[in-house]
Amino acid sequence: MIIGAIAILTTALPITRHPAWWIRVWDFPRIQIAVLGAIAIVIFAFSGVGWTPLDIVFFVFSVSSVGFQAYMIYPYTSLAPPQTQRTCDSDPGDTVSVLFANVLMDNRNVSELKKIIREADADVILLVETDEWWLESVKDEFAGHPYKVLHPLDNTYGMLLFSRLELINPKIRFLVNEGVPSIHCRVRLRSGRELEMRCIHPPPPIYGEAVSAEPRDAELIMIGKENRDNEAPFIVFGDLNDVAWSRTNYMFQDISGLLDPRVGRGFYSTFHAKIPLLRMPLDHLFHSNHFRLVEFRRLGYFGSDHFPVFVKLCLEDDASFEQEAPSPTPEQLLEAEEKTEYVERADPNDINTRDN
Repeated sequence: MIIGAIAILTTALPITRHPAWWIRVWDFPRIQIAVLGAIAIVIFAFSGVGWTPLDIVFFVFSVSSVGFQAYMIYPYTSLAPPQTQRTCDSDPGDTVSVLFANVLMDNRNVSELKKIIREADADVILLVETDEWWLESVKDEFAGHPYKVLHPLDNTYGMLLFSRLELINPKIRFLVNEGVPSIHCRVRLRSGRELEMRCIHPPPPIYGEAVSAEPRDAELIMIGKENRDNEAPFIVFGDLNDVAWSRTNYMFQDISGLLDPRVGRGFYSTFHAKIPLLRMPLDHLFHSNHFRLVEFRRLGYFGSDHFPVFVKLCLEDDASFEQEAPSPTPEQLLEAEEKTEYVERADPNDINTRDN
């Protein structure tokens, strides 16, 4: 019964929507919780219990917890219909390929990462958790990527962006905390067409990083609202420190109207690269319905606790007519306003950055 009780409790806590880290952290291991719950159900069903009213209540709650976790995970299984269509005939002039990776700031296996970068040959490369050591170690690799936004930090929130496509009016912004940057720009494709691009790495709601999920949620919703008011093609990517199957992630999609190319295709779990039993999808790319998918891959291990991700998209004129963008409910819009109000009352101590 202990295993079942753990599964029930860790399922119920995030449903309360309380922002405390020790509650919201249970959004992450939904697969692991579902497996624990299923094991508890099997053990309980074959243990020869007398099926008292209390036993029946416990069994129902255990089944319900597993069912809820399965419901939240389902869109990222092959049983669900894909949200992003695959392209049939991509025009090289209208494609953009992106590689993004959390390097793990103290990791020193830069040679393996360089090999992965060369093999992927992406147009745009984002490296996060990068300090001055990482900048000096990788900058010579990007002679073919003349457009750069470099903001190394020693607080695990540094960002390095390299692009062979022109970056228009790139800006570094601090949406929630002065130690947590994001990159905002337009990108000109080979065809001359342009898209909006956002690179983000909000803080995770875990002990020692952020005391609550509010900073992360606020940054995600602010980016989401920006696309909702923007008719241009739009992509957002990075280590979002949120799992694909969290309530916040689903609300972000509804608020932003952005699509997730993994829906209907698989988990593509990127963290924890060193502990297979704890893997979950934390690194994301979302795009407006102007794009179709050419390729989506999780790349190889290079010593970080995250795997890199490679995504290639094609901007296609008819895509927006054939791919329905998510839309928010009135309740979600109200909650989004409440979440972004966090910025006005934010306490810098909510986020533990090493150089604060």
